[in-house]
Amino acid sequence: MYKTPKLTVVGAGPGDVELITLKAIKALQNASVILYDALVNKELLEYAPQAEHIFVGKRKGCYSYQQEQINELIVSRAKSHGHIVRLKGGDPFVFGRGAEELEYAAEQGLEVEMVPGISSCLSVPAAQNIPVTKRDSAESFWVITGTTKEHKLSNDVRLAAKSSATVVILMGMSKLSQIVALFKKEGKSETPIAIIQNGTRTDEKVGVATIASIEKEVERQELANPAIIIVGEVVRHRERILEIQEKYIEPELVL
Repeated sequence: MYKTPKLTVVGAGPGDVELITLKAIKALQNASVILYDALVNKELLEYAPQAEHIFVGKRKGCYSYQQEQINELIVSRAKSHGHIVRLKGGDPFVFGRGAEELEYAAEQGLEVEMVPGISSCLSVPAAQNIPVTKRDSAESFWVITGTTKEHKLSNDVRLAAKSSATVVILMGMSKLSQIVALFKKEGKSETPIAIIQNGTRTDEKVGVATIASIEKEVERQELANPAIIIVGEVVRHRERILEIQEKYIEPELVL
């Protein structure tokens, strides 16, 4: 029991339940109430059978709660129940609103704590053998939101397309045609690109192509949100690993 009402914002990781931290699990086990988002793997709630579970996520603009209502719910439940865990996909400080929720709770007199999560912008490509940096391929990387709060494509995508860095775009599937056009304008039609839907989950789908052909690949595989877009020479590393494995790993004998 907490003497002071407390909010712990917890990063749930990219989707695979095994990619959550031990500290996050301990927070779930000590929670009285868990407010969880749409991208959170619901299996994680099994770590907190004693807690009240409240879904506060959204899908394609459909909100179960507005942000102001979530903030108020955090404070009211903390004052009535003690320890609130706000469980958010990936890392709540990377294109999440974890910072805003912590600030609001602190202003209302709650004790606050942040438990970082494994961010999808790094882990989802990595799980598919796509590094965001690699010697002789990329010295840096951009992580950009594809859709701003005004529902427009971020201007940073235009700037990133001019660089030689790896570009990772979250929440960008609805703006894919615009993204492709920007990279084509910079003479990068043959630059490799990967789109990973439901990264690290059992229903994961991966599309790999070039800037020039990615829209056809998306149509062929029916790729959609939630997905991460990775643009850059590092995408070729995935194919290289597959080639090496095919060459050196003997197929299992079927008896």
